[in-house]
Amino acid sequence: MRMTPTLAYLAVFIGVTGHASSEFFAVLSGVAGPEVSVWRYVLGGAGLLVVALSRKATRDLLTPLRQDGLRLLLLSLGGVSVPYLAFHWALDYASIVQVGTLVTTMPIFVGLTNLALYRMPIGIPKLISGACAILGVALLLTDGYLAQLAGANRSLAGLGLTLICAATGSAYAVLAKPLIVKHGAIRITTVSMSIGAVGLWLIVGMAWGVWVVPTTLFDKPPVAAWSLLTLALWNTTVTQLFWLAGLAAVPDITRGSYLFFLKPVITAVLALAILGQPITWVQVAAIVVVCGSVLAELSWPLLERRWRSH
Repeated sequence: MRMTPTLAYLAVFIGVTGHASSEFFAVLSGVAGPEVSVWRYVLGGAGLLVVALSRKATRDLLTPLRQDGLRLLLLSLGGVSVPYLAFHWALDYASIVQVGTLVTTMPIFVGLTNLALYRMPIGIPKLISGACAILGVALLLTDGYLAQLAGANRSLAGLGLTLICAATGSAYAVLAKPLIVKHGAIRITTVSMSIGAVGLWLIVGMAWGVWVVPTTLFDKPPVAAWSLLTLALWNTTVTQLFWLAGLAAVPDITRGSYLFFLKPVITAVLALAILGQPITWVQVAAIVVVCGSVLAELSWPLLERRWRSH
């Protein structure tokens, strides 16, 4: 079933909501970042397998591998294993707000990847909304963290890892779209997440000596076990299905990905609701700028038509 543009943008928004809460559950688990990434994608990949195999239309996972196996392997390792290892590892160095905000640069990398690979121009509306969103990101990043950014090597290492996540994850979203159109979002998401999970398991096992055994999940303290399970089922299985399916269905993938700029807004709300952290006036200003930029970007075609009609 094909999505209407409205449903496609709604699916992307649900995916953004899932992405925005992942930092909280990762930190709440109390497990080191590299190990968290393995738990999240081994269990989340299993959840995607259950979803795919439960539906006749998505049960055939071998055809994508036969037709595009090498491409899927490279995309999965470079676009799943690398960015999500970097994302969770970054949380060992930088704060939740820093990581959750800086990863919001993903739409910028989506636009740059489209420009580099497909010569898709970045129009004036996208440039303006992108600049406004970056201003909002800058406000959120510097609010209370300016001293850390100026002199803390650990924070800078975390921000560097976050940028690696944003760049590689955005490249995956662009490069995987033709395969999603060809084979379907659920099948490609399932295959790529499963391969990426195996890649993470091997990388973390060889580099950190941590070989995750899924059957030992509930040997961990209850908070850790349930946080990891939430990361797997909500922040991975459900979120990735909505995010990638939505991006594949929106008329303009760059515009659709700009909804990701709402992530720091959701992150700030969750910080207040879950962690009890107050929202400062600087954060409120950033929220207004970010929401305004996204609203202006999505409303631009309608505003342009009305302007021409007059």
